Amino acid sequence: MKLWEKGINPEPAIIEFTAGKDRETDLNLTRWDIVGSMAHVIMLQEAGIIDVSERNEMLKALHSLFQLAEDGKLIIEKDIEDIHSQIEKEMSSILGTTGKKIHTGRSRNDQVLVDIRLFTREEIDKLALMIRKLFIKIQSLSEQYKEVLIPGYTHMQPAMVSSFGLWFGSFAECLADDLLILCSARELNNRNPLGTAAGYGTTLPINRRRTTQLLEFDDLLYNSAYASLNRGKAELAAASALASVAQTLSRFSMDICIYMTSEFRFIDFPDEYVTGSSIMPQKKNPDVFELIRGRTNIIQTLPNQVAMLTSNLQTGYNRDLQLLKQLVFNAFDDAKECIEIMVLMLNNIRIRKNITDNPLYNNIFSAEEVNRLVRQGVPFRDAYKAVSEMVRNSPFSRTTLSDYVHEGSIGNLCNSEIAAIFNKRMECFKNRPAAEIEAKLMKFAS
Repeated sequence: MKLWEKGINPEPAIIEFTAGKDRETDLNLTRWDIVGSMAHVIMLQEAGIIDVSERNEMLKALHSLFQLAEDGKLIIEKDIEDIHSQIEKEMSSILGTTGKKIHTGRSRNDQVLVDIRLFTREEIDKLALMIRKLFIKIQSLSEQYKEVLIPGYTHMQPAMVSSFGLWFGSFAECLADDLLILCSARELNNRNPLGTAAGYGTTLPINRRRTTQLLEFDDLLYNSAYASLNRGKAELAAASALASVAQTLSRFSMDICIYMTSEFRFIDFPDEYVTGSSIMPQKKNPDVFELIRGRTNIIQTLPNQVAMLTSNLQTGYNRDLQLLKQLVFNAFDDAKECIEIMVLMLNNIRIRKNITDNPLYNNIFSAEEVNRLVRQGVPFRDAYKAVSEMVRNSPFSRTTLSDYVHEGSIGNLCNSEIAAIFNKRMECFKNRPAAEIEAKLMKFAS
């Protein structure tokens, strides 16, 4: 079934190529396509375009399809082009002439736009909840091991005194900023394109503010041409947020891979959480973190892929935009899987203590020796020169956590302040799944 058919049989190869992977990808949109249709039907009745009995019949039919989708039993048939066509076919089969009115006042263009935005909103909220789990775990590790000192590195050389508390805490605050970017992407995404039709509006007396309210969007996408032009912009915002989260996971994974090496031996994991070699019996490979690093590095290319796909498109719908769905949907799946396995691994991390007792790391206390002289009144540059002459031959006194008092230092991690920032930003994510909104809309079917 092709919603655009005009009595001419299309060449099958053309249909197969232009449909691409839509039949598989669109299954992700099924529940939201139905929910968007329910809001549209309610609005059509209130605008006087269909009557109450038609509204009720259509809502009940859509509800039955939603239940099939929830059970995984609603499929896109082989000769059906996409989920929108499948839902319209099902409605016509159930209700006959009344079912055919489902498409009144809208185009597949605004239909797919609203589906993608509703789906993306849910995926962003799910991702935020998973980030919160990771944040809580990392902060707990920061507190648990805040007194365990490690060398801090610059230029990959031992530089100054750090701690596991500072190291873990740095990635927790990273996630707090990732959440801010994710919230911005959600806000940009959470505006309603429904009713803009093919990008140029409709002469039917529809009420776009009503569907905005019913679908719990923050506001309208007002300019109907911009609703189409915005496609790619909302995806780019989501892609940028995903890339930011991915960068955090990638850099964290890289640190873990280094800290697991025999040369460092800062951390370890039980044997059942690492892999071995087919020829080297001693090997304990950090495969999980290498794969997180690899997969999140790929996610970081997503903004460029979205930009390249959309940068030279004319205003209005172009079929190139179809390719955005798979790119973004896959990235959400990859990010969530990486976070889930990261939490599992961190639940089983082993921290080595007394690392800085190794004489190899004694020089990391040299900067604090300079500070001791400064506190005695020696000008900093003179103190620096004096200590630099001691580096090769003289051991330095160790510092303790109590020596570090300023905000954000190893003696004053400010984890509670960071948690407050994170929790405030979590308020952006409402986490309203399709089933809850569908249940609310079904109340209109008296």
